[in-house]
Amino acid sequence: MSKTIKIASWNVNSVRARLGIVERLLREEKPDVLCLQETKVTDDIFPADLFRKQGYVHRVLKGQKMHHGVAILSRVELRDSGSHDWQDNGEARHVGVRLPCGLRLENVYVPAGGDIPDRTVNPKFGQKLDFIERMTRWSDGLREPTLIVGDFNVAPLECDVWSHKALLDVVSHTPIEVDALSRLQQAHGWVDIGRRFVPAPERNFTWWSYRSPDHTKNDRGRRLDHMWVSPGASERVLAHRVLEPCRSWERPSDHVPLICEIAI
Repeated sequence: MSKTIKIASWNVNSVRARLGIVERLLREEKPDVLCLQETKVTDDIFPADLFRKQGYVHRVLKGQKMHHGVAILSRVELRDSGSHDWQDNGEARHVGVRLPCGLRLENVYVPAGGDIPDRTVNPKFGQKLDFIERMTRWSDGLREPTLIVGDFNVAPLECDVWSHKALLDVVSHTPIEVDALSRLQQAHGWVDIGRRFVPAPERNFTWWSYRSPDHTKNDRGRRLDHMWVSPGASERVLAHRVLEPCRSWERPSDHVPLICEIAI
């Protein structure tokens, strides 16, 4: 019996459009649990058969038509599922479960926030900041060991983007977003697993725009995807990887998967 549980998280940018590479990920990495963001499909037509055939017989879905959507697929039993409406408008952006090891697993897709970093002229930016603030209030009251994963849509450190100076006014790396995410992290003392295993200032990107035909040539990446763990459970995290080669797979997502391994 395995003494660890392997958890993958991936903004797949439409699960039905990426079935081939999702299946490849499951075949090559064999995670025990897969958290997906931006599934873009309602629950009734989610492609559950593909996962069931691979042994992922447990699932918790929170989808909607064409936009957003999150899902947790698992080989191990999932309990106590629930969802927070941190967007405050019913959008499908969060789902959580309890794993057999006792750890709470939360899967979140934070809003991108539009193009203009000013909530007075861009309501989407305000919605993003409010979303993170609701997560912060939730984190402040959290009293159980938790792993939160997903697309946070914020690159918090200067080394989390290809050019700090060029992106200071670009949504995802503005000071106001970085400050908001910092308050969220401090509210629970979250441990940033990505930077625990790849310390700053080492390069550690998880997203590259589709605008570049070959993302490897200019490498204009950002670290938008994260795995955070409660401080009391941080020593249980034994490994973490960013699967950058997936960005070059056929019909890729603009994000790549993250994987961590946790002692049971």
